[in-house]
Amino acid sequence: MRYLPLTRNDRQAMLATIGAHSIDDLFVDVPEAARLNGPIDDLPMHASELAVERHMAALARQNLVAGEVPFFLGCGAYRHHVPASVDHLIQRGEFLTAYTPYQPEIAQGTLQMLFEFQTQVARLLGTDVANASMYDGSTACWEAIGMARRITKRGKAILSGGLHPHYVSVARTMAKYTGDLLETALPQLTADTDINRLIARIDDDTSCVVVQYPDILGRIADLRPLADACHAKKALLIAVVTEPVALGAIKAPGEMDADIVVGEGQSIGVGLQFGGPYVGLFGCKEKYVRQMPGRLCGETLDADGRRGFVLTLSTREQHIRREKATSNICTNSGLCALAFSIHMTLLGEAGLRRLAELNHVGASAAADRLADVDGVELVTDQFFNEFTLKLSKEARPVVRQLADRRILAGVSLGRLYPGVADLDHGLVVAVTETTTEDDVEALASALEEVLA
Repeated sequence: MRYLPLTRNDRQAMLATIGAHSIDDLFVDVPEAARLNGPIDDLPMHASELAVERHMAALARQNLVAGEVPFFLGCGAYRHHVPASVDHLIQRGEFLTAYTPYQPEIAQGTLQMLFEFQTQVARLLGTDVANASMYDGSTACWEAIGMARRITKRGKAILSGGLHPHYVSVARTMAKYTGDLLETALPQLTADTDINRLIARIDDDTSCVVVQYPDILGRIADLRPLADACHAKKALLIAVVTEPVALGAIKAPGEMDADIVVGEGQSIGVGLQFGGPYVGLFGCKEKYVRQMPGRLCGETLDADGRRGFVLTLSTREQHIRREKATSNICTNSGLCALAFSIHMTLLGEAGLRRLAELNHVGASAAADRLADVDGVELVTDQFFNEFTLKLSKEARPVVRQLADRRILAGVSLGRLYPGVADLDHGLVVAVTETTTEDDVEALASALEEVLA
């Protein structure tokens, strides 16, 4: 297909139809300080393809590559080893070129893969059912809040202070258009979670309580008392899992009576990829399945008694009337879901438990070593593969100094919560099976120098 750009008259006619005077009127929601009013001065108006390739390669060389330096970043995106077979299989033509099954029963291979993915996710999260994936963990979190509103007919959600601030930000953005009231809080730099605070805040107007497990500081809480408190007030408990490998070692939220469990599946089969695309996980109790967003693939028998797969539930805008839709998400992260499913299949239950064990043992050893450094205090006393340190200096400049030493030391809480003085000395450190003892020693030695 040739590219046929619009003429000036075409653009003017379109703007007149929608009542806009100029294209700039379409961007009034963007703060004026963030808008460009001309070309970027540092970019040439034109360059040869070879020159552009060289320039981009030079820019790329300025990055610290995750696999080439000691790497301790986490907070919702984790570096795990992805077997080469995962990438090989997802690039097969029948998977790589498939978008979404608009004539679903024809795409039996895609439907079977999604069916297997749903089964794996449901078992992982401890829920009765799971859908065929969402965009990512943050949007899945918001969709769960919206689902709770539809079920309870209430509009107030209580969000844990331990919920990832980016997830909170997405929820706030969407709540502006639905009228939901979000009650939020900041995390406290202590070993205790805010479960008791959440229980005390539940009332007859509460639709749901949203809690991260493990939370943003790496802390792990027993969710059953919170679930009981929610159900006593006919509210729902939503659990958010940003590190699914943890569920190979700790009890699944669904087993602790969480009503909806959502999460980010990036850790299994999907690389860091500069922040996306990722894959959202979504599971719930069976009695709520008709309010679940996205799509659900099922297994059946055809007229000849042969096993087949169908699109069982699809309550999205493209399939039903818009006002009846449970979500405006119009696709699923199919290729990333496939990568997740392949990696999970290669691991199996025993492999996942072994992977989780490697993560926890490595993180425990790293926490002990780093806690021995003068000026470092271990905040999190119960964790999986991620823990929080309190430094004697503000963490953000420390992280930058360590990056200059080619060590990606972790995520400073000052970056996640700018301007919050009580948190600016916090550093969240993640350790996975890819972290070596030498990496940990390099981080400890560098911290000793920087904090001296």
